[in-house]
Amino acid sequence: MLTEITELTADTAATDTAAAPRGSHRAAGGVVTVLVPAHNESAGITETLTSLNNQTRRPDRIIVVADNCTDDTETLALAQGVEVMRTVGNKDKKAGALNFALSELLPDADPEDLVLVQDADSQLALDFIENATKNLLTDELLGAVGGVFSGGPGGGFVGHLQRNEYARYARDVKRLHGKCLVVTGTAALFRVKTLRDVVAARLEGTLPPGNGKGGVYDTSVLTEDNELSFALLTLGYRIASPSNCTLVTEVMPTWRELWAQRLRWKRGAVENCVQYGWTKITRPYWGRQFLSMIGVIVTLAYFGSIIFALTTGMGLNLHPFWIAVTGIFVLERIVTVRFRGWRYMLLAATMYETVIDIFLQAVHAKAYLDAALNRKKVW
Repeated sequence: MLTEITELTADTAATDTAAAPRGSHRAAGGVVTVLVPAHNESAGITETLTSLNNQTRRPDRIIVVADNCTDDTETLALAQGVEVMRTVGNKDKKAGALNFALSELLPDADPEDLVLVQDADSQLALDFIENATKNLLTDELLGAVGGVFSGGPGGGFVGHLQRNEYARYARDVKRLHGKCLVVTGTAALFRVKTLRDVVAARLEGTLPPGNGKGGVYDTSVLTEDNELSFALLTLGYRIASPSNCTLVTEVMPTWRELWAQRLRWKRGAVENCVQYGWTKITRPYWGRQFLSMIGVIVTLAYFGSIIFALTTGMGLNLHPFWIAVTGIFVLERIVTVRFRGWRYMLLAATMYETVIDIFLQAVHAKAYLDAALNRKKVW
């Protein structure tokens, strides 16, 4: 939790720069404020802020929430003419930094004003804010509009696999007309009054208490965006990721980093389900967890049977039924990656992506085991 109040800007000169008009406007939907939590994000913060400054609907305020930065993130942010809010003593990572910024922002904001929370390693499409605002304003019960992300460059083979994975996710969201299970933390737009409803519900006990002080984000969980999605749905709001709200986010450059990221995501999702229990809101999420566990068991049984057959000299026998089942899987791999073009579709037919499927199954198994044994959480 935050132990000290932070400085609002890095220095007075920076404050003057930040407070000066930037050519933005107050249009329907109220003031749009962007919060960019950043911890040592010097590698990408300039590109991220450039994408914000070039929006077709420019945000009225952009605040980089510099959280325990030891690099030149703040300097680079100030050079882009945005505000910097520096945390001091924050031990609750991204959620703690955002809670602090929102505690400063929400009390003086108009209920109809909008807040966009965006990761510092993601770049919005230039019409993201315009489209997200339109979507939010057309539905009073829409609690949040999230982004549909694609993978950025780099990362070699593991990066390539993640870009395929994200392309499949984008296809799923488009086919469901923006219906999503989670408003991703990479970028999400909220009304101020919606966030205030979350704060009130946490203080009243309608929602899990989070940090116990009325923070919007629950600092006790590994996946604060997943938990906030549960919170909004529990309060009767809807969530969506429209296909015209796109952004590019970084991919994990190594298998080790991908393992850590996905282990956090998976365990966080499992524990969010436990946190909210068995309700009409969480039943679909429990269903997905159940199917994931079945997938882990089937994968173990499949490869276990192959190893057994080969090591005992029984050999492999091909049956038409299982050949047909395999054909369906191959077709699924081909069709679902069509957003990336025909070359990727042809490549997918070789089933070379099985390596990441097995990898993710192993992550799932580890996450379930860690959650069941209540092992120490690692961010």
